[in-house]
Amino acid sequence: MKQIEHYFPNLTDKQRNQFSKLEEIYQHWNEQINVISRKDTENFYERHVLHSLGIAKVMEFTSRSSILDIGTGGGFPGIPLAILFPECQFTLVDSIGKKIRVVNEVKSALGLTNVVAIHERAENIKGNFDFIVSRAVTAMPDFIRWTTGKIAKKNQNSLKNGILYLKGGDLTEELSTVKQAVKMYNLNEFFTDEFFETKKVVYVRL
Repeated sequence: MKQIEHYFPNLTDKQRNQFSKLEEIYQHWNEQINVISRKDTENFYERHVLHSLGIAKVMEFTSRSSILDIGTGGGFPGIPLAILFPECQFTLVDSIGKKIRVVNEVKSALGLTNVVAIHERAENIKGNFDFIVSRAVTAMPDFIRWTTGKIAKKNQNSLKNGILYLKGGDLTEELSTVKQAVKMYNLNEFFTDEFFETKKVVYVRL
């Protein structure tokens, strides 16, 4: 929590309370349904919560923005972003039912009213969204295909509607075939912790 408060000092009391509950809630559910790597549980806030919030350093969503989280797993990056942006609507999708069960339990425990969790393949999701977010569920060219027809035409944020994708390492080869406009943001420009040295937010304008 100290890391979260350090990098996001303007949290409300409600947001601090919600963030502070996350670790205990996920520890409880992870013992029953493995949604977080065991090696990462000791660094929960850094490797899951703060990493998810890296998107917020690139994009401060305006009120009433709609965000689709594809391959959310246990709720990342969608749940931390939903806490930080309570006036935005988040749709969290995963093809594995037990992971969506965890998302619903976390949503209920935190009293999040701006989250909808759906057990479904990404390709089958209907609707239009301002942004689609994810944490490295597949190579970018494949991910872009999953998002076809899901981006709203009207823009209401500082970046034009598109994808905000958390990924690490050298992405030169992976992004070489992407025809859309791409910009990479290095998270070590926002977070000084060693974990973020090679982590990026990849923005693809759609």
